[in-house]
Amino acid sequence: MPRSPAPRPVRRRGSRAPSLGPLGLGAAVLVMTVAFANVTDSARAQGGRMTVDHLASLVTRLDPGAERVAGTIRFTVEDVPVLLVTDAGADRMRVMVPIRSAEGLSPEEMRRMMQANFDTTLDARYALAEGRVWAVYIHPLASLRDAQLLSGIGQTVNAALSYGTLYSSGALTFGRGDSAREQRERLDRLVRRGLEL
Repeated sequence: MPRSPAPRPVRRRGSRAPSLGPLGLGAAVLVMTVAFANVTDSARAQGGRMTVDHLASLVTRLDPGAERVAGTIRFTVEDVPVLLVTDAGADRMRVMVPIRSAEGLSPEEMRRMMQANFDTTLDARYALAEGRVWAVYIHPLASLRDAQLLSGIGQTVNAALSYGTLYSSGALTFGRGDSAREQRERLDRLVRRGLEL
C-alpha cells in the first residue's frame, strides 16, 4: 500500500488512557449504526464493487471536513484522528488510528494487545508499524459493504480509545480468550486496594 503521513496519535489526558464505561465504550459503533440505519449499500445493491469514491462519500457523511488525497482519506470520529488508506490495484483498504509510540512498549502491554486481538477486538486489531502502536481494520476493497466499513471504523476507534484499559473494540467478546480473566483480576486488585485504604 502507498505510504502516507500518519495522523496524530489519539489524544490523551495526562499519561493515562481514557476510562470508558461499558456504555461509553460502544458509543462510536452505536452512533454510526444509528446515523446510518437508512444508508443503502449502493455499491452492492447495484451489483458493483466497492470503490474509493463510494468509501469517500461514506466517510464524508461521518466527517464533512474529511480530506482526500488520491486513495487516502483523513477524517475524525469522536475527536479521534482516523486515516483510511486504499489500494484499488491490490484490492485492499485499511482504517488506521495511531495510538502511541512503540518506544518503551512493555512486554505486558504487548501481551495484552495480543490477547485482545484474539478475543475482544473482533474485526479491529492492534498492530506495530513505523515505530507506532496502531488500531487497524483491514478488508478487501471490492467486497466491502457499507455497514462493514462503518462498523470497522467504529471498532477501530473503540480499540484505540480503550488501549491501556479494556483493550476492546466495543463489540463481541470471543469466550475462549484471556481478556475476561484479565479484566476480572484487574477489578479484584482495585477492590483489594480500596479495602486496604
